[in-house]
Amino acid sequence: MEWIYNIFVFIIGAAMGSFLNCLAGRLYHRQRLGGRSACPHCGRKIAWYDNIPLISFIKLRGVCRQCHKKISWQYPLVELAVGALFIIAWRHNLVGVNVWNLGLWDLRFVLRDWLAIGILTVIFIMDWRWYVVDDVVSLPAIVLLALANLLLGSPWGSLLSAAVIGAGFFTLQYVISRGRWVGGGDIRLGALLGVALGWPLTLVALMLAYVGGAVVGVFLIIFKKKQLKSQVPFGVFLAPATLVALWWGTAIYQWYLNLLF
Repeated sequence: MEWIYNIFVFIIGAAMGSFLNCLAGRLYHRQRLGGRSACPHCGRKIAWYDNIPLISFIKLRGVCRQCHKKISWQYPLVELAVGALFIIAWRHNLVGVNVWNLGLWDLRFVLRDWLAIGILTVIFIMDWRWYVVDDVVSLPAIVLLALANLLLGSPWGSLLSAAVIGAGFFTLQYVISRGRWVGGGDIRLGALLGVALGWPLTLVALMLAYVGGAVVGVFLIIFKKKQLKSQVPFGVFLAPATLVALWWGTAIYQWYLNLLF
């Protein structure tokens, strides 16, 4: 009967994905966070029955009910992805736990991971759409994830050293390239990575992000979608790499050490 929980968790995640889609756009455009969503084309308010995650997009066949212009595929894809990620976080943290007798304390790591998913999703959207890692997201996120991990018992020394190393890694690139390789937002993203994962999982996430970025970059160049000097939104690769490291980073790190020694 665990499938009932999976469906419930997916619904929560999809609803959160809908919220995060809206939040990313409002933060970037410096709009007020309250109020109902509106069509980006005609500006008309969206009724609640047209704002149901995934279902409304399918029902409306991907167009606005009022102006009939296309709704970006970003919205259902983010809703679907966040719903799936919420299920992964749920199942990863509750292996062997009787889900029918859950207490709030049992959900502490799940809630931390859901927080991380929400933050990283906003970063992914903003960097993908506008090539920006905004301080209005990254700075509060550093505080929130640091506090969450400290409350869960993570050693403060591990979090601090990982944050310094993550930020320092990007700072070094910024200084050497005089801001051509990375931006100031990437430096804060490095610190965020550190407090989210601690050491040595920060190293795992950096490795995964650079490998993933290199592979995707090569394909984009081959298919002439990008040039060698084109700007690459690194947060797009670092966000999923952080989640992979959060859940399977220890196994990846041990596997890599076994290869070396």
